[in-house]
Amino acid sequence: MTARPATERRVLAALDATPPRVPVVVGGCGSGRTSLLQRLRERLGSATVLVDLERVATTPERCLSSVLGALRGHAESRGGGESAPVTPRAAFDRLCRLFALAQGAGGGSVTFLIDEMLEIRTFESFPGLRDAFALFRRSLCDSPNRFVLTTRFAARTVRLFRDAPGPFEFVHLPPLTPAEVRAALADLGLDGAEHRRRDTAGLVHALTGGRPRYVRLLAEAAAARGGDPVDALAAGMRPGAHLATACRLSCETRLHRARGRGALRAILHVLAADEPLTLTEIAGRLERTPGAARDYLASLEDVDLIEASRKRYRYVDPLLRLWVRLHGQEAPPDDDTLSRGVREYAAARVAL
Repeated sequence: MTARPATERRVLAALDATPPRVPVVVGGCGSGRTSLLQRLRERLGSATVLVDLERVATTPERCLSSVLGALRGHAESRGGGESAPVTPRAAFDRLCRLFALAQGAGGGSVTFLIDEMLEIRTFESFPGLRDAFALFRRSLCDSPNRFVLTTRFAARTVRLFRDAPGPFEFVHLPPLTPAEVRAALADLGLDGAEHRRRDTAGLVHALTGGRPRYVRLLAEAAAARGGDPVDALAAGMRPGAHLATACRLSCETRLHRARGRGALRAILHVLAADEPLTLTEIAGRLERTPGAARDYLASLEDVDLIEASRKRYRYVDPLLRLWVRLHGQEAPPDDDTLSRGVREYAAARVAL
């Protein structure tokens, strides 16, 4: 929705360093990671290959075939005449060599923009590939090529790279600032005097926490409803509406990567009703031992659904908490429930 020039400059500076660094762009669902890669591809020229691992990380063989297809016309793969690999490990080894040794059409280096790089871990269930991510990471370290990696999983990425040698540099995508929200509202053509647009921008920023996808969806809905963000949020949280769908996608995507989904949903419902809570309080409401609750909480922290501060747990994304609170009941919320819940949420957010 809006360019992030400071982030782009930092990524480009890492690529232009001597030797080049490998920026790892970390941002939640709808934070603008993929849009950033698309702008970089346009800016960096023909020897730039965008690989969406979330789409192609099925089997090592199919992933290899997809990356070879993406390279055609942009770069040359050394050893392109090799026979088809006969095992998943052979295919994965060739994939790593491809990333490390591919050359541009003129013999120069290639820039790989790899979206959702943690999908490489999909291959760890195949024979001989329990260390797939470590092998992939190692193949980037000594390569003459340049790489930009992205992921939506901050806690998991920090853990996986904690002891990693090499040129990796973490670039966290920050929320939009109030000024950026104000510019986004102007781009969307929200009518009204400048002072009213400032007030609207402040309210949109408070309601969304500056998360780009939420800002865009809420701003578009507000523009269609006469400029009232609170009414637009209530409408957007109806079952099947855009904001409710975005929250559901974010939640389900993360739960899909975690373990013990049923118990994790129960914890999300507990925290949606009341936060922050201590481990003991959560365990009591789940009727589980503190040890079991601790394991579940660790799984939720690992996929960035909750965070802990001073031993008290709360949602990372407040709008996602509102969605769980409204939609985590036996029946979908009616209009009165939506309106009341959204107005209580808005009053609490604006008061912060």
